[in-house]
Amino acid sequence: MPIESPPLPGRIVVEQRWRDLVFLHWRTDPARVAPYLPAGTRPDVLDGVTWVGLIPFVLADTRFPPLPTMHRLGTFVEVNVRLYSVDRDGRRGVVFRTLEAGRLLPVIAARLAFGLPYHWASSRVVHRIDASGHELDFRSRRRGPGGPSTRIRARLGEPVAADAPDAALARFLTARWGFHEQHLGRTVWARNAHDPWPLSRAELLELDDELLAATGFGDLAERPPDSVLASTGVATAFSRPQAIEAQSWRLQPVARRRPAPA
Repeated sequence: MPIESPPLPGRIVVEQRWRDLVFLHWRTDPARVAPYLPAGTRPDVLDGVTWVGLIPFVLADTRFPPLPTMHRLGTFVEVNVRLYSVDRDGRRGVVFRTLEAGRLLPVIAARLAFGLPYHWASSRVVHRIDASGHELDFRSRRRGPGGPSTRIRARLGEPVAADAPDAALARFLTARWGFHEQHLGRTVWARNAHDPWPLSRAELLELDDELLAATGFGDLAERPPDSVLASTGVATAFSRPQAIEAQSWRLQPVARRRPAPA
């Protein structure tokens, strides 16, 4: 069954619509991911492994209540690399290694307000619909000399049934309800809420990616992802980030190693 998001704690500070998503995921050793997570969190695992995600999508209609919706300014293509985290209170979220965004002002606002590693990029998506199906073709390149780029082409497939063998994994990778981030010397947790994802399978047609390498996981792009999903999208809302008590949380024993330079 789809998982419903818990109610938000406190008032809504940001509303957005996420649409036309492709979820690419690779199985990864938790010990490899642990050094990249903020204090007070550890890798979230399923069947002994954690995951690294590469997700392109369209972020649309951003709104900061009570201000009106920013239709054009608040709509752009984003591509993020993310990891999976859990804190001592059992809050399961994501940790972003990078977020490549096609608008400069939202990049600045998200860095200042949330400490998120946003980067201004030239990003776009092309839809192709023909007899072979519906294809999404994402391209992004970070602005500036030598900025990493990515191209992701995928064809949408059949819906993921609630009782499918991989439905539990699909829910694990998408029903996260928030993010952890290190901001102003503290680990914060920002909650979001949205309807259950309408998920479908997808076929990866092309992947030419440098973002994984730029965030310490370059070898993953050399092999096919272990999970490829897509979604038409959801409307989402965030509440104000809250600091978590990182110092009182004992990490499970994980062999740590120094992250590769980003």
